[in-house]
Amino acid sequence: MDTPLITPLDPGWERALASQREALAGVGQSITARRASGEQVLPAPEDILRAFRQPFDDVRVLILGQDPYPTPGHPIGLSFAADRHVTPLPRSLGNIYRELETDLGIPPASHGDLSAWTDQGVLLLNRVLTVAAGRAGSHRNLGWEAITEAAVAALAAREAPLVAILWGADARKMAPILTRHGGGRVDLLESPHPSPLSAYRGFFGSRPFSRTNELLTQAGAAPVDWRLD
Repeated sequence: MDTPLITPLDPGWERALASQREALAGVGQSITARRASGEQVLPAPEDILRAFRQPFDDVRVLILGQDPYPTPGHPIGLSFAADRHVTPLPRSLGNIYRELETDLGIPPASHGDLSAWTDQGVLLLNRVLTVAAGRAGSHRNLGWEAITEAAVAALAAREAPLVAILWGADARKMAPILTRHGGGRVDLLESPHPSPLSAYRGFFGSRPFSRTNELLTQAGAAPVDWRLD
């Protein structure tokens, strides 16, 4: 896929996003121009499309968020995850760990690297894949929304079962897309965002981890081991 963004992608994602080549090129050019004007764009170039290096065919859980953390050094191209050396943890991630412990009794990890989840087919995707340092939401309407919507639609159109965890208003807008495309079984788990501003409005107590495993088991798929080393 020929864009100013660093590739390659997983071959399955190359096919799934073939219709988005021009959109990706346009976003890449916008990012290049912003960098040239002095804007610090996060995450690092090699991590912007990191989620799409994960095998498309292996995805069985989607965790959909908003946009990357706007703090330099934090985002690594996976929604809600942070660089392993980041301390203290982003507060949204701290709330995720708190709910994980309440839900499954798994103690909070000392780091924010969620790669162990992606290794088990959990796709950590944001609706918007870049952000300007220090300005949350600053790359909305840059063109990412159409690209990630196409990605979500492609997942829903497969024959394989999928559990989609939609955290926050931006993510929950994808619910109709996930249920509209008649592929395999798609189960939705929706709640407010784990941000400190909204976690108490229904994120805490939503039990997304145990409910995901219950739904996977019902669909004949193996549960996720949510523990992190």
